[in-house]
Amino acid sequence: MQAAKTKLLRNRQYRLFLQAAAVSNLGDGIALLALPWLASLLTRDAAMIALVTAALRLPWLLFSIPAGLMADRIDRRTLVLWADALRFIVLLLLVLGLSRLPSFDQFEVSQANSLVYALAGVAFFLGVAEVLRDNTAQTLLPAIVADKDLEKANGQLWSAEQVAGQFLGPPLAGWLILQTTTSAFAVNAICVFLAWVLVFQIRLPRQQTLKAKHNIWQQTKEAFGWLNSHVQMLRLALMLGVLNFLAVGSLTVLILFSQDVLGLSAAQHGFLLISGAVGGVVGGFLCPPIISRLGGTRSVNLALVLFALPFLMIALTDQVLWVAFALFIEMFAAILWNVVTVSLRQRLIPSELLGRVNSVYRLIGWGMMPLGALSAGILVEAVDGWLSHEDSLRFYYAMAFFVSLLMIIYGWLKLRIASTVD
Repeated sequence: MQAAKTKLLRNRQYRLFLQAAAVSNLGDGIALLALPWLASLLTRDAAMIALVTAALRLPWLLFSIPAGLMADRIDRRTLVLWADALRFIVLLLLVLGLSRLPSFDQFEVSQANSLVYALAGVAFFLGVAEVLRDNTAQTLLPAIVADKDLEKANGQLWSAEQVAGQFLGPPLAGWLILQTTTSAFAVNAICVFLAWVLVFQIRLPRQQTLKAKHNIWQQTKEAFGWLNSHVQMLRLALMLGVLNFLAVGSLTVLILFSQDVLGLSAAQHGFLLISGAVGGVVGGFLCPPIISRLGGTRSVNLALVLFALPFLMIALTDQVLWVAFALFIEMFAAILWNVVTVSLRQRLIPSELLGRVNSVYRLIGWGMMPLGALSAGILVEAVDGWLSHEDSLRFYYAMAFFVSLLMIIYGWLKLRIASTVD
């Protein structure tokens, strides 16, 4: 195992790819906390705060298919570079805009709401770039590492991304927010620029892309047809949609849960999220051997069980340590699920279809995220009238636990997955 990891890291193209993923996710981790926390400084309306998170995820619903078509038509490395350039420009404009604003406590309610809408607009454009970059980057990996190394490479990537995006990003964002409102996004912009530089150095053979004469609708139909003919892959996509619906809703509600139940500051909330990063790092190292031992089917069923536990734990506690442990378990489960399913897609989907089928898969699996964020905010606001504010926050986690139990039953009955880890 150690020799295989060392061999992977000797691959310069993979090493650059890994470094770019890490620094890019550091920026994403900063934005993950900074965007909704900035919204919470402007309003206490759960639905308004959820709007910002939903706007960041909405492009997965709207642009997954176009992103996949572009990944099969345009050289993928070039596409990643253009996506990072777009993210950098949007972040730079946000920094300039925030630097001209007065203190937030000087705004009236209508002005604060207008700023939240503007922040949601920024989040949307960042999300568009993220869809383009993440979908394309995931299709690049099979061109960088050997097929037999995909699980190990994905495990290392998920670990690096969790260290940067969850372990370092949120606490850094919390500390930066305490300094100035602009500093978190300025650092985010620097991270995106560094990722661009690293990807620019990657050298790969030019991709065999589809010619423009091919009919776009026919290409899209072909991608949907491939996924529809592979029933297990389709079931995984649908289940991922439900899991992401619940997970993003949980993350959205957690902003208010941290402030109003746990009494945490922005910096303390950032440190709380580190526990999830630790779960991701541990998962990145342990999940490949777990999958090798248990196989794909039992591994994803184990992940489903682990997904359910954090919702129940948060619903029943007001202790920071228990919430931290719940986040640890949740992220470990996510890594276990992702290492199996992402490697499976990269292995089974033909290279000429990978961008499109991957985008259809993520449309189903990730397109539910904005709906999850909005639904969580609306649900909390709706029950806040007949439950206490604290109980209305807990109500979401109880509901999520019940839905996740149904997912466990469905997985046990329907999932049959082969997995190869050498």
